Amino acid sequence: MPSFDVVNRLDFQEIDNAIGNAIREITNRYDFKGSDTTIERKENDLIVITDDELKVNQVHDLIITHLVRRKVDPLCISKSSLEKAGGNKVRQSYKFVDGIEQAIAKKITADVKSSKIKVQIKINGNELRVDGKKKDDLQSVMKMIEDFNVGIPIQFVNFRD
Repeated sequence: MPSFDVVNRLDFQEIDNAIGNAIREITNRYDFKGSDTTIERKENDLIVITDDELKVNQVHDLIITHLVRRKVDPLCISKSSLEKAGGNKVRQSYKFVDGIEQAIAKKITADVKSSKIKVQIKINGNELRVDGKKKDDLQSVMKMIEDFNVGIPIQFVNFRD
């Protein structure tokens, strides 16, 4: 019976490369001369410390640009909090979205079941497994899930006949 998995996996090597490229660009840009801007990734968190909110927004745009250049979906990063740091600095926190949350998984499952396509969809932790008798049904479910626009990057892996 054909099946595939719906997942949200991040390539942290590409993310680290994008962050490194953004740091390199910051050191070369004229508008960042004399500013003490740092970007640091710890596990699923990204922390940007810089002088003011204008520079935070510029660094955000740089990070998104470099993620796109490295073919990482910018939906994988979400802003958390903007707070004051010591010495007239501003700290912006980001979270990397890894895996499919329960609420989103239930929404996708309900939408696929309401479409009346003859497939079975199950939630396995932070992944979804879709089984069906026909490849065409599975491909139409893939297209439908892509069109849902759930707000996180989604990949289809482990396609089996």
